[in-house]
Amino acid sequence: TSLLLMVGIMVTVGLCRRLTRRQLRSHQRLYTFLLEMFSTFQICACTNELCLLGNVEPKPHTALTLTYGFTVLHGLTLTGSTCNPCGTLQPMWGGGISVKMGGLKIAAQFVAAVLARMFMHFIWSLEMAEPHFGALSQSCSNPMQTTEVQAFCIELLFSVVFQLTVLRVESVNPKYKVHLIALLITMLVYAGGNLTGAIFNPALAFSLHANCFYDKFLSYSLVYWIAPSLGKCYLVH
Repeated sequence: TSLLLMVGIMVTVGLCRRLTRRQLRSHQRLYTFLLEMFSTFQICACTNELCLLGNVEPKPHTALTLTYGFTVLHGLTLTGSTCNPCGTLQPMWGGGISVKMGGLKIAAQFVAAVLARMFMHFIWSLEMAEPHFGALSQSCSNPMQTTEVQAFCIELLFSVVFQLTVLRVESVNPKYKVHLIALLITMLVYAGGNLTGAIFNPALAFSLHANCFYDKFLSYSLVYWIAPSLGKCYLVH
């Protein structure tokens, strides 16, 4: 049921993206906003569901296999979208896109993060699958299982490694590149998922752990917003 749900989300987002391209290409700002919003919604919604499947046996093989598989699918279906505020900040600081366009994309990403969380909470309330039972009773699931300093360094390092790899494989054939990036993300999740969740995406972090930001805004914003953003700044300079 969970797998069908995620596939359904991807199909629906694909249809929405195609409709946006056909009908709104002449309205550049709205076109950019909606494409980025739909794409980020897909990643946030599917990852919310994947987090519920993290305890499915055999652990961690099932979770890592699903992470790799759906990362490949995201890469193949969401071409042209960043889906990560840090990935948008880098070309902004480098002069690749204007501040207005970058701000529009980041706004779309956080709007999508909130919408994805609301949508998944509605789906979980229907309790269509066993992992959904009790999902809404969790307040802050607390992905940070280490000190704030260590968590900050981990998210900073992972952000640098991820973005550096993305830059290095830009010239690689797209059908191979998506697998390389998916493999890297799976390895990072395996290496640091039990410590910080290995998110290195501010919008995704907010969608997954909004309650944690409400409870401990300063520490979570430092680890999941500031750290990955600094990683992108480092690469720009």
